[in-house]
Amino acid sequence: MKRLLKLTLGLIIMANVTANAQEDYKTVHTKNEYTVEKKHPVKIYTEDELRFKKRPKNIILFIGDGMGVAQVFSGITANGGMLNLQNMKTIGFSKTQSGDNYVTDSAAGGTALSAGTKTYNGAIGVDVDGNQVTSILEYAERNDKATGLVSTSAITHATPASFIAHQPQRDMYEEIAADFMKTDIDVFIGGGADFFTKRVDGRNLVLELNEKGYKVGYNVDDVAAYSSGKLAVLTAVGHNAGYRDRGEMLTKSTSKAIEVLDNADSKGFFLMVEGSQIDWGGHQNDASYVTGEVLDMDKALAKALEFAVEDRRTLVIVTADHETGGMTVENGDMQKGYVKAGFTTGHHTGIMVPVFAFGPGAEEFQGIYENTEIFEKMYKLFRFKEADKDK
Repeated sequence: MKRLLKLTLGLIIMANVTANAQEDYKTVHTKNEYTVEKKHPVKIYTEDELRFKKRPKNIILFIGDGMGVAQVFSGITANGGMLNLQNMKTIGFSKTQSGDNYVTDSAAGGTALSAGTKTYNGAIGVDVDGNQVTSILEYAERNDKATGLVSTSAITHATPASFIAHQPQRDMYEEIAADFMKTDIDVFIGGGADFFTKRVDGRNLVLELNEKGYKVGYNVDDVAAYSSGKLAVLTAVGHNAGYRDRGEMLTKSTSKAIEVLDNADSKGFFLMVEGSQIDWGGHQNDASYVTGEVLDMDKALAKALEFAVEDRRTLVIVTADHETGGMTVENGDMQKGYVKAGFTTGHHTGIMVPVFAFGPGAEEFQGIYENTEIFEKMYKLFRFKEADKDK
């Protein structure tokens, strides 16, 4: 009995240590300047290339966690004055306040974007009373669309979790991982392997994924030849490394997810891609971290825009759940790719964040509106029946 008790306590301690490690990116160590290591090429599409259908069959939603206008402009400056993002001519602004706070966290912000519901900070896929709310990903599944999630954080972290899980608190990582097993998601790529395998309850969710027909990998390169069917790639035991150390993980993951979803026998697809660590650079007041992560997401975005131009039925949206760091761009040099930034806080702020849209239905995203309206606009453009929406 004592041995069993020690083992149980050990597992609980291990889980708590792992969970706490998921938030260890919030320590401030200010770095105000950055000069880009390598600029990436940008393709600017002509008007003749931009011929889209009236309504989207597919939606790809990019969330640059913590990305405000200053973060975007740091990327523009570092990359010589141009990003792939600048192909997205339809621009609006989203108000990010949560259901219980002027300054949202990523859980409430993600739930607003995913399910059109304002909720309390820390909530994953539930409303202010703790009731489950249905996400756009879940509605897509109900309507025979393929679905996917990609993240540079753990796939169980707040933003991706809010599209697929329903838990009262964002730090319930094992419970969030278990929620993946209750869905028919087609593709998910991100970190967090330990929450699927080294669990207090003893379940091995990777074995369960195999039993459900998923191809499971631990590196995007491992599944390079895999082009259709269910796919789960757990790219790190916890979070992925920062942009300098993880290579082209996000670009490759985005391309692979689009390929697999496009090959699915479905009525289109919904994909959410998160550039998670823009936020982490903001928390740390690190201009190089922020800017490098913006550039990394922009390279992944290039793959989505290329697909959308060829497909003509795909809407691409880029936004943020909130701004982080109160960042300003104080100086820079576009020829050198040099940025000098300042920060007012190591936390999130309450300012509006930009929304960029490209493809069929993009015009819906102009103006200033609540973050919940991004869900509403996607639901409308997918032509899901209003009568089918959960009340």
